[in-house]
Amino acid sequence: MKVLKNLIKDSLVYLTHGRKSYHFWMAFLTFLMLIGMYSYSLQLEQGLSVTGMNDRVSWGLYISNFTFLVGIAAAAVMLVLPAYVLKDFDFKQAVLIGEGLAVAALFMCLAFVIADMGGPARLWHMIPGIGVFNFPNSMLTWDVLALNGYLFINISIPLYILIMRYQGRTPNPKIYIPGVMISVFWAVSIHLVTAFLYQGLQARPFWNNALLGPRFLASAFTAGPALIILVLAMIRKFTDFKIEDKTIQKIALVVTVAAQINLIMLISELFKEFYAPTHHSESAYYLFFGLHGKAKLVPWIWTAISMNVIATVILLFHKLRNNFTILYFACILLFIGIWIEKGFGLIVPGFIPGPWGKIAEYFPTTTEIGVTIGIWAMGAFIFSVLARTGIAIELGKLRYKK
Repeated sequence: MKVLKNLIKDSLVYLTHGRKSYHFWMAFLTFLMLIGMYSYSLQLEQGLSVTGMNDRVSWGLYISNFTFLVGIAAAAVMLVLPAYVLKDFDFKQAVLIGEGLAVAALFMCLAFVIADMGGPARLWHMIPGIGVFNFPNSMLTWDVLALNGYLFINISIPLYILIMRYQGRTPNPKIYIPGVMISVFWAVSIHLVTAFLYQGLQARPFWNNALLGPRFLASAFTAGPALIILVLAMIRKFTDFKIEDKTIQKIALVVTVAAQINLIMLISELFKEFYAPTHHSESAYYLFFGLHGKAKLVPWIWTAISMNVIATVILLFHKLRNNFTILYFACILLFIGIWIEKGFGLIVPGFIPGPWGKIAEYFPTTTEIGVTIGIWAMGAFIFSVLARTGIAIELGKLRYKK
């Protein structure tokens, strides 16, 4: 306990010192979080009426980001699996960074759920023994357990490793390897459970797709490692922590394979929807071509698909993939493309048209966008704190003084 207190104290001192660029970055994130807090205060005061959601489209920007970020959190397994299970030591440099990214993403997931519920006071409904948790019948309760369990794993294992290294000791594999093995399977489960949550809604045929779960994993293992590559690039540039070229190249290979699988599954879904269309294909028609003159999402989804295709083609060529400038550009395209595809391209069309054939289009309001920006800034702030502390311990700048 004393070691943990000292670690927290030393971390706070270290986090309040740094270069001007670091202080500017943290101040910028704080400013964005204040914008988010102000926007959320408007929502708390006036209710969800200040959002673009309505009776027919009850999930929007918040749940879109939640779905996407569950995949980002799950993607940490693509570093943990080769590093600890397959003994590929090139990945070990990036494991703690990936775990920190997973923790930040999970906190953002919880924040988006709270925002979508309208207010934190409603959370008591989901507390076992107090509210109506409805376990094991509700897929939502499985999602709650999966996300919070994965958050606990991703906090406890890196914390143990960092505490041991903070003391100058070698972590005991017999203590953390079992947790690592559990996290590998748990990471897959959190995204599958989220997919099952949508698949289980029989009244939404757009989501009743057997490929939804596998495609969730394929897109997660594309966007997540792509973001990790971009984060590692920033760490290499602004810190003394050494990330070998080989590490980034191997993660890029993971992204390349996952991006191809993601596109193959997209083609399969398009064939199913449009080769022999039924009235259940109306949601897909609305998304890709518009329906009855309503077409707000059409430019979004075609932009996303174009980004995914261009990035995947770039990554297929070995010379282009090994050019880090081009690689980073492709990763940005993939990250934004999948964010659109798994956000607006997945959530909103599921509600259109409504049960009576009515079309109520959705588009986020400035309040929703403000809350979303604030939550993303919070995630970046949390990751910055975790990464800076972890890197300082790895480099020996933070050490326990008896």
